[in-house]
Amino acid sequence: MAGHVRARTGGAAARERRLTEPAAVRWVLVAIALSFLALFLVLPLAAVFVEAFDDGADAYVEAIREPDARSALLLTLTAAAIAVPLNVIFGVCAGWAIAKFDFRGKNLLTTLIDLPFAVSPVIAGMVFVLLFGRQGFLGPWLAEYDLRIVFAVPGIVLATIFVSFPFVAREIIPVMEAAGTEEEEAARVLGAGGLQTFFRVTLPNIKWGLLYGAILCSARAMGEFGAVSVVSGKIRGVTNTLPLHVEILYNEYMFQAAFAVASLLTFLAIITLVLKTIVEGRVQSG
Repeated sequence: MAGHVRARTGGAAARERRLTEPAAVRWVLVAIALSFLALFLVLPLAAVFVEAFDDGADAYVEAIREPDARSALLLTLTAAAIAVPLNVIFGVCAGWAIAKFDFRGKNLLTTLIDLPFAVSPVIAGMVFVLLFGRQGFLGPWLAEYDLRIVFAVPGIVLATIFVSFPFVAREIIPVMEAAGTEEEEAARVLGAGGLQTFFRVTLPNIKWGLLYGAILCSARAMGEFGAVSVVSGKIRGVTNTLPLHVEILYNEYMFQAAFAVASLLTFLAIITLVLKTIVEGRVQSG
């Protein structure tokens, strides 16, 4: 009996060795991955902070306290603060419809959710200009009521919503599909209403996927450049977000100030990455 067990254990170990790459291959793959990350991630990030503090801490603080920089930071956070909750609502509604129900046009809705991944952000910005610009389709009607969309904050918010809305839906649809409908059906049988079922059954099942999608949506919203660049008009202190302000400073050869403002975006990205890692850990442990 003991010999039979040892034979089975030895056979399993032999199969594991056959399925595992040699140590030299593993080290080479790890070295390639680390080298790639160092070259394309660590070095650029380090360069941002080195250039940002090139003229000293006082120059760095002055650059990020400059009124246009503070206005750009505020606008970036404002656009994200509006876009993310709206995209969360859309993502939950779309995910619930796609995962829980069968209806005509379901595949079309799923395809349209992926549209911002396929369309260039610059093209998306041009579409908003054609729709809401002064010479656009709705331009005369907006001018009649003295409403400004393009080259104003509403256009920036719309562009931000467009480029970031797939992330929440794409994260929670697989979670909802994996959870199935049995728990919701049981809750309805027990007399729970629609809102009770959502808050007590559906939401606890998707909470980590929902939070993960919201974090990715926030990162995309704060870092958007192409679509916002088209619809903003790049008015300093009014319609400039942080990415646009960095570009303007760099084009004006104000390199230290440009990298100082870029470091703010880097800090926001690092915060997003930390939150993403925490959520991933909770999902894996849960």
